[in-house]
Amino acid sequence: MAQWYILYQGQQVGPMEQKQLLAYGLNPNSQVWCEGMPQWAPAFTIPDLMTMISEQGNKAYDHNAYARGEVLPYAGAYDGSNYPASGKSKTTAGIFALLLGWLGIHYFYCGKVGGGFITILLVIVTCGLWELLTFVQGILILTMSQEEFDRKYVNSTSVFPLF
Repeated sequence: MAQWYILYQGQQVGPMEQKQLLAYGLNPNSQVWCEGMPQWAPAFTIPDLMTMISEQGNKAYDHNAYARGEVLPYAGAYDGSNYPASGKSKTTAGIFALLLGWLGIHYFYCGKVGGGFITILLVIVTCGLWELLTFVQGILILTMSQEEFDRKYVNSTSVFPLF
């Protein structure tokens, strides 16, 4: 049976069985990993986990399910309130994009190393014009919510997220 890991309150927790993930507030945006996966991914990208989350949400409304031991502590229907924080500050990333965007520092900060190198290459190829786009990107990062920033720039599987 596959052993799973979950990012819980900024810490990697595991290994554990798939069903045990529910005790750590598993929701569609939870970052999870198991052997065989190339990298951490949000739970909504894994059909088996989404089925389990959906079933758990239905049990959470059955008040007798907890008494029967069918609902694990801290589990329940996903309401969006326990979005796992990435630990990356949108303000820091936005300032990096404004001031050092031409070096791709904001991508490196978010863990998107490929995006950082692509930015440097684009700045060279466009004779510095690409820096204007990174400046605009910095403004957009500063104006978005932390959750949107995490979804778009940190938890995304995209190597080079733009806007």
